[in-house]
Amino acid sequence: MYEPSQAQENGSHSEQDFNERLGPIVEGTHLSYIEHACVKIPEELGTWYGSKVTRVDLSFNQITTLKGLERFPQLEELVMDNNALDDSLHVPLMPHLHTLHMNKNTISDINILVEKLQMSVPSLTFLSLLGNEACPNELSSSEKDEEDYQRYRYFVIYSIPTLRFLDHRAVSVKERNEAKRIGALMKVARPADVDDAEDALSSNSTLYSPLPSQARNTDGNPQGTYGRCKYVYYGRHSEGNRFIRNNDL
Repeated sequence: MYEPSQAQENGSHSEQDFNERLGPIVEGTHLSYIEHACVKIPEELGTWYGSKVTRVDLSFNQITTLKGLERFPQLEELVMDNNALDDSLHVPLMPHLHTLHMNKNTISDINILVEKLQMSVPSLTFLSLLGNEACPNELSSSEKDEEDYQRYRYFVIYSIPTLRFLDHRAVSVKERNEAKRIGALMKVARPADVDDAEDALSSNSTLYSPLPSQARNTDGNPQGTYGRCKYVYYGRHSEGNRFIRNNDL
């Protein structure tokens, strides 16, 4: 795990010192910081390269948040594959970002993620979430099938209409039109929402009894009752006919 040195804490480190210790790779406007086991984005990356780069690759770390990317005002492409991003991840405002890879993380709630992307990534055209529970296909669960995945696609395409590619598959005109038609209905119900609905139903419901009110005790338990039935069934298969003998006719 990356830990700041004493020089960093005193603010006396240099770009050369940072490069020698942490070894980011910078090629033109592309920055790669791969396999460093860091749990957050080092501040130095933004300090030294934030204003210079448009593409950042932070794959194969243990990053849990995107906080720190606000130091990259020109960021257009971000690769966060094989990290530890989950539903609590912070997504800063990235107005120019059009490509976002978050494959093989631990994101499980597509509703939460979509809401964050809607607010913070207005120019998003390419999104890939393969290998997350939120993306229901064979990579995330053997129990999911193509229908589950297609429902997910309709919902994400409907929610983020700027998308042109989702999970490395182009968004077709037919698929976009279908997403406009039914995408809102594909929203995944959260367990908390279901529990709240059940609680509300149980709190507002009353015990139904087919017996008249006078046939019930005050404690709610039914008593025996009898009365004359208004209707008699005379059909050939009437159950009552089984108990009538010929000499009774």
